[in-house]
Formats: sequence, structure tokens, C-alpha cells
Amino acid sequence: MSFEHIPVLLDKCMNGLDIRPDGIYFDGTCGGGGHSCEIAKRLDPGKGRLIGTDRDPDAVTAASERLRGLPAKVVQANYDEIRSVLADEGIDGVNGVLLDLGVSSHQLDTAERGFSYHLDAPLDMRMSQSGTSARDIVNTFSPEAIKDILYKYGEERFAARIVSAIVSRRQIAPIETTGELAQLVSDAYPAKFRRDKHPARQTFQALRIAVNDEFAHLETALSECFDLLLPGGRLCVITFHSLEDRIVKSFFASLTKGCTCPPDFPVCICGNMPKGKLVTRKPLEADEKELEENPRSRSAKLRIIEKI
Repeated sequence: MSFEHIPVLLDKCMNGLDIRPDGIYFDGTCGGGGHSCEIAKRLDPGKGRLIGTDRDPDAVTAASERLRGLPAKVVQANYDEIRSVLADEGIDGVNGVLLDLGVSSHQLDTAERGFSYHLDAPLDMRMSQSGTSARDIVNTFSPEAIKDILYKYGEERFAARIVSAIVSRRQIAPIETTGELAQLVSDAYPAKFRRDKHPARQTFQALRIAVNDEFAHLETALSECFDLLLPGGRLCVITFHSLEDRIVKSFFASLTKGCTCPPDFPVCICGNMPKGKLVTRKPLEADEKELEENPRSRSAKLRIIEKI
């Protein structure tokens, strides 16, 4: 099995984690093991440890092979299960956490996984390869539920037109493949808007997020990961679209707040103190060299917070 993956913002992540050779680190999205491998190489085999997770069994197999011989272990689990994964390893705190969100290059480029609107394959999109698929959603969910998914997770302004086309088509025959869905969405789009980008991009993004319940997992994971950081530990999160980035930015902002009393209170009575400090005020992005080598890094944003 080939699981090629170019790690995004690699040097910025390594610098952001401020890796200690004797530290314990958690990579919640191992993918092909690119980031994990670089973290593990920086650890003292007798003292440092890396624990990684991925919900995709293909990724677990590939990352485990890549990390062979390094002080690292990869477990099939979602990143919001960090507490139980670490407990099983006898770990109650870590020096750093990395979350690289979104779909991997392997998942996009492997047609049969059903993530890409460029490749015709069974409509799937399940990262864990189990549970409700994108095919299930477009063929069995109510029109209102599908429209809500497209609005909420894809910010798709033509959701009503797309859903109308989906419902009309599935009354004749089920929508089985990515190619069928991509063409259906394209046909539903007003002609003058088809030139700006692929019409199916936001629909596929929305379905993928819904299939994998990504935002609920992310919100839980952010809280759990930060809670398990040791003082001085860092949480690094790479996002790939505005909705993810908004969740991360808001969570980080909540951790850096001090007093939350109304401004007209003469003295603080809430006792709230900042729990973290931003390592960078603005998200880090790929430089021109990386953009040339890996065009998929174009939309990547890295935010870093340190636990006080």
C-alpha cells in the first residue's frame, strides 16, 4: 500500500512545538507519518516518546511502518480520544500536541475512497472506512437535512438548487459515484459562477465534514488536548478552510482571556486567569518555496498556543 503524503508547514510545526528530546508528544492526525517522523527523530530514544493516532486504518499501517525503529507508537483512534489513548500508555500529560486537520493527500488521490470530485469512484468519504457514507446522506437524508449540511459546512449559497437536483435525481435512481454527484452539482450551478472554481468543491467539503462529524470531534479534541498539556506545553493546529480556522481561533482566544467581569465592575470578582498565551498573533502560512513544492499547502494555516 502506498500512502504518500507531503507534510504541510513542517519546519514551522517543528519550531512551534519547541521539541524537547526527553518530552512526550501527541500527533492526533498521523496520516502518512510525515510530521510524526520528524517529531520522533528529535526525541531521545531512552526518554522521549511520541504517541500518534489516526482514524484511517490505512494511515495507521503506513505511519507505523514509517516510524519503525523510532520512539513512537501509532493507534487507530480519533484525536478526541487522546485521554483514553494516553491513559492506555500510562501517560497523564504531554509536552506538545499537533493536529493537522482535513483530508490527506492519500485519501484525495485514492479514487476508491470517494473524497475527490476530480476522480470517479463510489461515493464514500469515510475516514474510518465505517459508518454513514456520503452516498447514504445524498440518497436517504431529507432535503432539509442535506440543505442544512451544505449551508452549515460548505457555506454553499446555491444549496437549495443543488438539493433540488439531488432529490429529483434520486427519485429516478440512487446517486452512486463521485462523478455523478459532481456533474449533478455542476449542472445545478448558474453558468456564470462555474468559471470561478469547481462547482462541487463546497458540496464535497460539506459532505465530508458531515460524514466524519469533523467539527464535533475538533471541539472536543481541542479541549482535551489543551487540558492534557503540561505547563509550557504547546498545541499546534493546522487548518485548511475558514470554518475550521474559526473554531480554533475562537478556542485559543477563550484560553488567553483574563478577567471576564463587566467593565463597570470596580474590582474583579470572577477570578478568571489566562490559561494560555499565543505563540504567534497571526496564523503561519506556507512560504513561496513550499507553495511551489506542495500546492495543497496554499490554504493551510498554523495556529500555536502555549499552556501557562
